[in-house]
Amino acid sequence: MKSIAVIGAGYVGLVTGACFADLGNKVQCLDIDEERINNLRRGILPIYEPGLAEMIQRNVDSDRLEFSTDYSTTLQDTEFAFIAVGTPEGVDGEADLQYVRKAATEIGGNMKAPLIIVNKSTVPVGTGDWVADIIRESQTETIPFSVVSCPEFLREGSALQDFMNPHRTVLGSLDTIAADQVAQLHLPLRSPIIVTDLRTAEMIKYASNAFLATKISFINEIANICEALGADIKEVAVGMGSDPRIGPAFLDAGIGYGGSCFPKDVKALAHMASEQGRHSQLLHSVMDINTEARLKVLDILKENLGQDLNGKIIGLLGLAFKPNTDDMREAPSIEIASSLIECGTTVRAYDPVAIPTARRIMPDIYYAENPYELANGCDALVVVTEWNEFKQLNLDQILISMRGNIIIDGRNIYSPEELQEHGFIHRGIGRSYDTSSKS
Repeated sequence: MKSIAVIGAGYVGLVTGACFADLGNKVQCLDIDEERINNLRRGILPIYEPGLAEMIQRNVDSDRLEFSTDYSTTLQDTEFAFIAVGTPEGVDGEADLQYVRKAATEIGGNMKAPLIIVNKSTVPVGTGDWVADIIRESQTETIPFSVVSCPEFLREGSALQDFMNPHRTVLGSLDTIAADQVAQLHLPLRSPIIVTDLRTAEMIKYASNAFLATKISFINEIANICEALGADIKEVAVGMGSDPRIGPAFLDAGIGYGGSCFPKDVKALAHMASEQGRHSQLLHSVMDINTEARLKVLDILKENLGQDLNGKIIGLLGLAFKPNTDDMREAPSIEIASSLIECGTTVRAYDPVAIPTARRIMPDIYYAENPYELANGCDALVVVTEWNEFKQLNLDQILISMRGNIIIDGRNIYSPEELQEHGFIHRGIGRSYDTSSKS
């Protein structure tokens, strides 16, 4: 059993802390937000992640997981301190490191014994060296420490599975002994461990996310061409993905990526390149295509309802940026809803878990309790998030409730033929379709 502190009780910090505790370690999750920590002690989580609440409660009950707001007591007997605080997007697209600076300063001022500091937050290349300098400057006495980069590769909605069954663990440090000790923590996960230097490890994280975002924007670009030429993007993606050099993952055409990682990390990498005098043309194209993918919904609605959307009622099926999460950060639904409201449209929405979060961001739309209430009086429905619940809807009941009969399938979860058989006009992304309509 190792003694671990996790600084930051957000998405990455809670998953990291809970999983290390579940592996048998003694973990303290620290956050300066007292309300958040008090809620966690009562079993109230700030995020939705399948299985996380149960894992946290199990380890709290077993005395392996605690929550704290005090650096001094948390670091008293700690061997490893994971920094897992937020790095939001700055004014020019750079990563805002104010929370990393605060954590490093507090660690330096409160550490009592030699410590291995592990950067888990997504941080710009060179941050590991910067964190080490801050800790040294903040120490009241000289205490040895090492800094190791261990970037996270967690997918929201399947984070526990990703942590416990990783494709690889990446570690970077100038101290090979410290890197080996962090590697020992991860040995129970039985995954390949890649050990490199600090800056290379930090770059691996950004490069990985940028590549995945590129695949998404690439397939959306191909979807646009498919529509013009009468090809079906779903079948194109299957044919492409069957090639092992390409693979099927992230080849689902739709209305673009969102969330806390891809938008922020692609911008940050482009910003880092620009600061070094490099023009990242591909990354800028990836971002441009993603923006266009979101606005495509508006174009399709105008093609089918007329250029003037004033007075129309549009229902959004899904709000979160992806299924199995309530995360609304950079969610396409926000931009789509905002654009519709500007056109004079009444926007209705339903999401299985994200409505409480969405209400704080978009207070001016109507939130339904289920998809069938959502459909009531709508001229068109837009599939924004590919929740499994939406794949099993009673389409006949949906159609009866609607004023119109158009479904904009922004995630290509429906068969065009099936929707047309039920009397809908189906408009997918990069799909071939006919002109069937409701009589």
